[in-house]
This record gives sequence, C-alpha cells and structure tokens, in this order.
Amino acid sequence: MKKNLIAILFGVLFSSSLFSQDGKIIKADKYYDGYSYVEAINKYESLAEKPIEVKRKLADSYLKIGDPVHAEVYYREVANDVNKKPEDVYNYASVLRINKKYDMADEWMTQFHHLSPADLRGIQNNMSRGKYKELLSSDGMFIIRNLATNTAQEDFGTSFYKDQVVFSSSRTGSKAIKREWNWNKLPFLDLYVADKEANFDMKNLKQFRKKENKKYHEGPAAFNTSGDYMVFTRNNYDGKSSEDIVKLQMFSSTKINGNWSEPLAMPFNSKEYSVGHATLSADGKTMYFASDMPGGKGGVDIYKSSRNDNGSWSQPINMGDKINTEGNEMFPFIHQDGMLFFASNGHPGLGGLDIFMSSLDSEGKVSKLQNIGAPINSNKDDFAFIINEGQTNGYFSSNKDGGKGDDDIYTFRMTKPFEVGKVIRGIAKTPKGEILADTEVILLDINGQGLGMAITGDDGAYEFTVDPDANFVLIGSKEDYFDGDNTADTHTDESVIYADLVLEKDPGVSLYCVVTEKGTNTPLNGVKVTLIDNKNQGVENYTTAATGDFRKPLQDVKLQDNITYNLTFEKEGYMSKTVTYNKKITKPGQYNVHADLDISLNKLEAGVNLADLIDINPIYFDYNKFNIRPDAKVELNKIVKVMTDYPTMEIELGSHTDCRGKKSYNEWLSTERAKASAKYIKSKITNPSRIYGKGYGEYRLINKCECEGSKKVPCTDEEHQENRRTEFKIISMGGANVKNNSPDSFNK
Repeated sequence: MKKNLIAILFGVLFSSSLFSQDGKIIKADKYYDGYSYVEAINKYESLAEKPIEVKRKLADSYLKIGDPVHAEVYYREVANDVNKKPEDVYNYASVLRINKKYDMADEWMTQFHHLSPADLRGIQNNMSRGKYKELLSSDGMFIIRNLATNTAQEDFGTSFYKDQVVFSSSRTGSKAIKREWNWNKLPFLDLYVADKEANFDMKNLKQFRKKENKKYHEGPAAFNTSGDYMVFTRNNYDGKSSEDIVKLQMFSSTKINGNWSEPLAMPFNSKEYSVGHATLSADGKTMYFASDMPGGKGGVDIYKSSRNDNGSWSQPINMGDKINTEGNEMFPFIHQDGMLFFASNGHPGLGGLDIFMSSLDSEGKVSKLQNIGAPINSNKDDFAFIINEGQTNGYFSSNKDGGKGDDDIYTFRMTKPFEVGKVIRGIAKTPKGEILADTEVILLDINGQGLGMAITGDDGAYEFTVDPDANFVLIGSKEDYFDGDNTADTHTDESVIYADLVLEKDPGVSLYCVVTEKGTNTPLNGVKVTLIDNKNQGVENYTTAATGDFRKPLQDVKLQDNITYNLTFEKEGYMSKTVTYNKKITKPGQYNVHADLDISLNKLEAGVNLADLIDINPIYFDYNKFNIRPDAKVELNKIVKVMTDYPTMEIELGSHTDCRGKKSYNEWLSTERAKASAKYIKSKITNPSRIYGKGYGEYRLINKCECEGSKKVPCTDEEHQENRRTEFKIISMGGANVKNNSPDSFNK
C-alpha cells in the first residue's frame, strides 16, 4: 500500500507525454495513467521496439505491481542508455537494493552521485558504501511477529487509540457495493479498530466509523492521547487536480459526548498536491504529516504544524534536509521521548522504504538520524512504525517476504529501549574567530564511515546526535578555505561534547605535507608537527589528520620569496624526525614538503636496530682494547638522546667482530667492548637497567666472509669491515624486561 501512497496518493508519477502516435502506445499510456499497470504492461510488452520512455514506464509498472525482477531488467536498459537521466540511474540502484544486489547498487549510486552531485541521496549513499552489512546484522533489539489478523488484502498504518488500535485495510467490509482499485484490483481502504491484547495481538476487529469510511480510500488516522481528537486521511471528493489526479487531504474531528463531530478540512488541503499520514503529539497540539506540496526538498516531504489556541493549525514548516531528501519521506510517528520515526526511500537503506529514527531536541530541531536496521527493515517496503510509551512494544507495516498479503501489520517486542545518544555541537570559524556560514560539515566514525552531513547557517553552528562511548571525526569544507578537521570523544559523562572546526582562508600559496609510516607508506594520524620559521623565528604547532596530512597557509609570502622552515615530527611509538625545508616561491599554489623530503617515520618496535634509524657512525676502539674513545662517545651520546626521549625503551647493545682471529678471543673482546659501551650509556640515562651489552664475536656475520675450515672465503678489508659493527636492537618499548639471555652470558 505504501507504494500506492508514494505514487498515486501523492502524485509522484512520470509524465504521460505522447512520444508516438502509435495506437498501442497511446492505449498503454492510458492504462498507465489510470493506474492499470497490468494492462499497461501487456500493451507495452507487445511493442516490437520500445523507446526509452516505454522502458521507463515498463520498469515503473513492474515495480508498482510487486515484480522487481522484471523491473530491474528495464531499469538496467534505461540506466545504460545514452539518453538516460540521473534519476534513471538512481531508480536502477534502488531496484538493485530491493533485489538484494547491494554491492552493485553501491556502484550505481556512486555513478548517480557523479551525475547529480548536489542530490542528498547521492551524497549520503556515497558516504555509506557497504553500510548494508551493518544494517543486516541484527543486534537482537527487536523480536517481530506477523499478526494472525492480517488478510490477503492490504493491512497497514496502525495508530494507538486509547487501549485500542486503528489501522487501514482493504479487506472486504460490510458495504453492499464492492469497489476495486485499478492498481491492484483490491477493495478501497477503510479504517478498522481492534482491541489491543497484552502481547499486542488484535482481537474484536470492526470498522472504525462507517460515517468516516467513504467510497474511496480512508486512512491512516492519528489520535491524541486522550482519544478525543483525531486527524485522518482520505481522497479529495471535491475534484481532481489540473493533472486529473485525485489527491489526498486531511480532516480533523473532535469527540463530543461520545460522538465524533463532522470532519473539518485542514486549511492547507489542496486539489493540486496531497497531504496525509498525520501523527499527533500526546497533547494533540503538534502534528507531523507528509506532503508533496510545492517548495519541498523533492518527492514527498515531512512537515510540522502547530495547533493554535483557537483550534486552527499554523502554516506547515518543512522538517529540513536532515530528514527530507529528493526521494520520499512519509508515515511519521512522534514519540513522547522526542523521537520522530518515519519511512524513507531516499536515505541509505536496505531497499524500498526503510524506517528511520530521528532525535528532536527541546526546540524540535533534528539531530541524530538512524536507520533502525533488520529485522524491522528489509529489502522490501517497511513503514508506519509506532511504539508504546514505555518503548517495549509496537507495530509496523511491511510487504516483506513471508507475509500473508501485499502489506501486513507486524507487532514487535523490544529487548532494550532506543538510545537517543549524545550531542556533538560546534561552530565553524576562522583562526581569528570569524563565523563561517555555508560550511559543509561531515561526520565520520573512527573507520571513516560517513554518518551525517550538515550545512552551517549564519551562526556557523552544527550539531549531531551520536552514540555514546565512541570516537568521531568532523571535517569542514568551504569554498576558498582549507578543510578543517576535529575529533570528538563520547566516552564521557557529559551529554554535550563541543568540537569546533577551524578553517583557514586559502591565500593562494600553502605548505602541504603528508606524514607516512616508513616501509608501509600508511598515512599517520595524530603526528605532532612543530614548524619553525627560520627567517622570523615564529613557531607553530599542527597535528596531522586521519589522512596523515596538514597544511600551512603562507599568508605573507610573495612570488620570488625564499622560505626556510625546520619541521619536527613526533608521534608515540615512532622515531621523531627533524627536517629543513628550503624553497623559492615561483608561482601560486601548493608546495608539497613530502615531495622534496623524506617525511616518513620509522616505527619503534621490538627487533628494530636503532643504528638503522639514526645517523650514527661506526664505534671505533683502539687495537686489542675496549676503553671508550672520545670519538666513540660522540656516537654513543646519540643513543643516549634517543633513550632519554623514550624513557621506557629497552636496548640490547650487541658488539660484533669479523672472522679474523680466534673465535674465543673475538667473543671475549666483543663482550668487553659491548659491556663498556653499555656501561657508558647506563651512566647517562635514567633506569640504567634498560640497556645491557652483549658480545657476539664472529657468530653473526652478515656476509660470506668466513675464515675457518672448509667455509673459508677470501674477502677484502672492506668486506670484513661490514662485520665489525655495533647494533642497538630494541627489546621493548613498554618497559618490560624481555631479554632471553643475561647480559654476561652468550649462547653459541
């Protein structure tokens, strides 16, 4: 039924242009425009050649009658046609989701985003590639059950009415004259009421009010908590629109002395657009509803209206693009805890209509938006979600596989309530504090998955409602400004986390640098960068973003100027690095430090030889001696500095000889030299036990130069020199003693 309400009741139809004078096409178009989709399909399929407009209507007709497999065939042909429109690509991606081809759907949504980059559906779906895996993974929050009272007809759209439930159904009633709708050959909708049992089953079904059940569609209906005021939806009986379509209208009625008053038309009813699917706040003073009235985001949008003291309703306010997309948003339900539930085919989902929960703050502004996932949502249409005050039970409607009819009513039990979450709030501004309007702010999780997007207003403010106990990344973008980024951590007792974004004006010349891990080229997040202007002695500090980069605008630099900076890069677990960057500014643009200098950092971990990471010369000793010479002290002091900078680092100082001389002598001499070198370093550092010396003699040659027995190989002095070395192997970075051997022993 929701498909009916999307297209016919809200008038979201393809135009009926007569692109050919062929009689079959004219006849098929009449069937199509009259919602007789089975007859339209038969006529269109009989055509020998099918223009793109025929294929569009065939695809749409198959989808309307619940045949997405054949719809996919024609949507694919249209989407691959040279004359395709962006919406054709979107429709193809949508039907792929309905047919559970999620990865392929993501690819086509990316193409749609390229064709229509400003469309919110493309933006959000492009940020949420692969999200279907998360949505399909149920966390056990809902236990759903198909109601025994469902029929082979359409049953949907429940509302709480005191201790009862009111819903819409096309089941056969007590009317003497049976009327059927062209679309699905089922009777028109009427309102029914049922008693609600403790387990949310329904019993004692009957028509709600025959007086309200007219000859065409009636429902859904909404009630205030006291049950004496209702708003319901029905067809406009006073005439058709200029497009010859009967639109939806809303009417209110008050219960007086046990009787419902004559329905009053809402002031914003129109012959030219539809309004419907109302939900009322507990006191009946606030109403949310769906409409395709002019001025919306696109398709069907959700609006809000307030009831004045004299009983009239205020001019509707569009709920904005945090809820509304260029697709269809409908079937709202407002909960007293400040949650607005609705169905949408525009936000990222599993296919068809999905149910979403949005949080409203005390001012009614939308913050968090959440797809509630499986098992409520599926690849089919899931909609009309309502939940009781205690968040324990409720109903929703769906045509998901395994039901009894086209649309069925499901009841659900909740194992835990919804978490409205915490609020991340901030302002986009310049380094001088100037407010930046029209800044696009993207919210990402720690893995880079897009969670939401906001555009700042004149106050530069943005706000997101997010899950507790998680980390988030914010990225702000604005034309003529460099991107700004920040992080937010909700592992806190605070309900509001403040995280501003600072964006610098692009002066036309900038310094840019990407810091990576040595060997893997992985961008490094959270690197502290100290930048010193060697000309002006100014010092600035930066921290690399998740992409491992940072940017410095060069505000006062002119063409032909020479710049010189010292840059120091520091990150826990990595060897710090300092470089000097000299450059002549010959043209405007971005100057990439990492293109001219090695800005990769070595990871400090067990097994790494410090001698490979720092500029250290060979440690020399006098012949047959192991006392520390002055030139050796210079090199050993470099190790002292590193161990001082990293006070939990543990080092094994290993001394090695070449193969010349006796093995026992080489072992003794290397051990004494290692112990002497380690002793010198111990005298210079805190916690001297962090380093010990070990002599390996000639047991760990690094080339072929052996001197004894059958393995004897003639080598040059230079080749023997390679084996005479001192290594400083990291044993641990965490302070734990993980030595396998004592400092004074050696295992051959």
